[in-house]
Order: sequence, then structure tokens, then C-alpha cells
Amino acid sequence: MTRTAIITGAGSGIGAATAKRFAEDGWNVVLNGRTRDKLDAVAGELPEMGVRVVDGDVSKPDDAERLVTEAVESFGGLTCLVNNAGIARGGAPGDLSLEDFNAQMNINAGGVFNCVTAALPELKKADGACIVNTSSVSGLGGDWTMFGYNASKGAVSNMTRAMALDLAPDIRVNAVAPSLTDTEMTAGMQDDTDLMTRFAERIPMGRGAQPAEVASVIAFLASHDARFVNGVVLPVDGGLSASNGQPNFAA
Repeated sequence: MTRTAIITGAGSGIGAATAKRFAEDGWNVVLNGRTRDKLDAVAGELPEMGVRVVDGDVSKPDDAERLVTEAVESFGGLTCLVNNAGIARGGAPGDLSLEDFNAQMNINAGGVFNCVTAALPELKKADGACIVNTSSVSGLGGDWTMFGYNASKGAVSNMTRAMALDLAPDIRVNAVAPSLTDTEMTAGMQDDTDLMTRFAERIPMGRGAQPAEVASVIAFLASHDARFVNGVVLPVDGGLSASNGQPNFAA
């Protein structure tokens, strides 16, 4: 069976790693993002056959519609939608601008809405169809100075659960919730040695994730092996969310 996946935010980080993993697993992959050069660079590392690049902004319904249309025209159908596009802009209440708040909501949550709305007619035709969203540990609890991002990723988490109810049994819907991951989005954080030390102290595995480690979980959720997994927001966080938040008594 030929399987085709759309992966948004595929120009770098988790999205690029997911595209590579799906291609390795024999999927047709449709790479989406706002920066064509980045998408072309990722596509250049994949097998020439079975890859399509469709640039566009998923916060715009017309771009989401065009993405699905071009995917289906290229490969004849759609099996999986990976909603990975996202941005993060910090700021405490009173400091975060309305523009930055809306941008996060429009891309992180609105992009999921737009792509799911566009993809549903095609997903309903496919056997084993699924949606995998990229939420975050920031969509499971709060962070200091990140309430806008928390709101957007919290929306993704609960959208995932609700859509899983509405779309079963024909389409499974799950999400991953990564913690710190080595991507362009976290580059500034990675350069802060003191902050990285604090992360290492809080994450039981002692480090952040690599994009491929998150991609492998996305690939599992999209696979036949996960055929009875539905409505899960799965932390990929090295054990961070296993803690109740109290300090290490043995340290």
C-alpha cells in the first residue's frame, strides 16, 4: 500500500527529521513550510522519487487547501497529516504583544485547524488514516514568561483529544509533546550554558532531545503498530513530566 504524508514545518528541526524518517520508512512525503530554500535543502537529502515540496503558510486557509490539493495531485491520496508547524514568542502577561500572541495562536493552533479541515475529505478515503500533531510539554503545563505559547500548545493538546473522539474509528488523532529539543527554535536557549545546566538537572535523562528522537515517535504513532492508539498526547521529554515538580531530595 502506498502511503503519503504531509509534514508541515518541514524545513528544519522536528519536521525535517520526520520527513527523513517517513521517507526511510517508504512513505511519499510532502514537505511544507514558509521558506522554500529550507524545504528544498531537506528534500535534497531524500530519495528523488516520492518527495514533493509545497511552500506556504498554514495559518492561511487557502495555503492549507493548496497544500492538500498538490499532495493528492502528486501521489493520488493522503494517509497521514503531521501538523508540526509552530513558532514560539516569549513574554509575561503585560509584556507579550497582541501581535505575538495572535501569531502563535494562528500558526500553532490555527494551522492545525486549517490543515485538518482541508485534509479531512482525503483522509476519510484512506485506510489507516491518521493525524499526528506536535504539541509540547508547554501544552501540558505552564512556563514562566511563555503564557502565549502555553495557550497555543494547550489548544493543540486538547484539540487532539477532542478530534480523536470525533474522527474515530476512521481516523486516529494523536500528538507528541516534546520538551527541550535541539532545533533552530531553541538555538538561543542552547547557547545559554546556565539554562542548559538547569534543563539537565530537571530532565531525568540529563539532556534535551534530538529531532530524530521525536520523529521516531511520530513515525510510530503514524504506523500500523499504533493502530489502537488514539487521543494520546505523548510526552517525549526524557522523563521531565514524570516529576511532580518538587526538588530532588537526594541532590
